[in-house]
Amino acid sequence: MAVVQAHGSLNASNAHDFHRSLVERIQCDKSAGLVVDMSRVESLDSAGLISLVSALKQARERSKRFCLCSVPPTIRIIFELTQLDRAFEMLEDASHDTLLAA
Repeated sequence: MAVVQAHGSLNASNAHDFHRSLVERIQCDKSAGLVVDMSRVESLDSAGLISLVSALKQARERSKRFCLCSVPPTIRIIFELTQLDRAFEMLEDASHDTLLAA
């Protein structure tokens, strides 16, 4: 699976470009799916969340895995409050063993 490192703020100012890069990886990559490493994400607003949900939908339409990993506690709470933690596959890290076990 391919790994994408997200960083900084995922918000209205960059959500469109971030979403486009995720969809390009999902569509073009020959791997079984995509892992978004969230360890360097400092903030997430509704536009950033929508970009992730939309990419998840694209991955599912192509029968590919779409995982989030290393989600900081301050960001994870957003997924829990919106109950999107049930929709996303969340991994502790993007190590090879973790990906195989999931």
